[in-house]
Amino acid sequence: MEYRKFGNTGINVSVICLGTMTWGEQNSQKQAFEQMDYALAQGVNFFDTAELYAIPAKAETYGRTEEIIGEWLKVRGSREQIVLASKVAGPGEDWLPHIRNGRTRFNRQDILSALDGSLKRLQTDYIDLYQLHWPERKTNFFGKLGFEAEGEADLTPLLETLQALDEQVQAGKIRHIGLSNETPWGVIQFLQLAKQHQLPRVMSVQNPYNLLNRSYEIGLAEISWREKAGLLAYSPLGMGTLSGKYLNGATPAGSRLTLFPDYTRYCGSAAVKATEKYVALAQEHGLDPAQMALAYVNSRPFLTSTIIGATTMEQLKADIDSIQVVLSDEVLNGIETVHNEHSNPSP
Repeated sequence: MEYRKFGNTGINVSVICLGTMTWGEQNSQKQAFEQMDYALAQGVNFFDTAELYAIPAKAETYGRTEEIIGEWLKVRGSREQIVLASKVAGPGEDWLPHIRNGRTRFNRQDILSALDGSLKRLQTDYIDLYQLHWPERKTNFFGKLGFEAEGEADLTPLLETLQALDEQVQAGKIRHIGLSNETPWGVIQFLQLAKQHQLPRVMSVQNPYNLLNRSYEIGLAEISWREKAGLLAYSPLGMGTLSGKYLNGATPAGSRLTLFPDYTRYCGSAAVKATEKYVALAQEHGLDPAQMALAYVNSRPFLTSTIIGATTMEQLKADIDSIQVVLSDEVLNGIETVHNEHSNPSP
């Protein structure tokens, strides 16, 4: 396994991070235990979860993923061996009425409530990385393009949010903080406020990044590199599409897009054309398409860790083994050729 520094801390995290959002929905507790056991044995020391998991988010499975991880930590006694990340959910009036009535805010009360709930489910006294799952304000995340300026009421000031997080850092419940689904403006604001007021510094940004969506490179990559707030790349396989398993109209039994066909972010016609070319490129060079896609993400200098998610052990083993794949200049040039022809078809 390869490791990188986490932000400007002394923590080393594995370049492969174990994603968990299917546990409690597509994966049982037994299967989740098997994944965690295997990942840890392979040197993966970084696990990422969130209060709202399992996905798709619904009241029946709210917090279930954290509960499964908590049971594993209790049974295995492995808390000190892993760097554990979780997230507090942002506002979700239209799709998360079961989480604080859908009106969760990043104020002291809601952060404390969410954090204590996560700690209880995870059966731990602290979380190494606590992240804001998406901004409280309305902006470009979850595939939205075209910024629209609109008046917003009742937003928690970012300084207040940082102060609330600082209270929990001082209490020993959080070690470090991070952002997710953020924009360049948001990251810079948090960094500046932390410096001005001697508050916890953002150490990571968890955003989507893959061969079909390299929009992170446009503004955020330089921030990550210069400010040591590295990318935690989620959806590195575009919900599995970059494996090629959905091409030609295929609907593999039990797969995410077969079970949840409304997840269409990486299924547009332009994305399919790009995927066909990436898969062909991998096959031309004797590479597994999924491993090629992951190896590209793993190799980015602004990246701290690539968050993989698997529903089968076969997928998990192949994803972790991507750390051994080094892409040749010929393959990298081929990736750039496809990217120039089909730039960011799935932002």
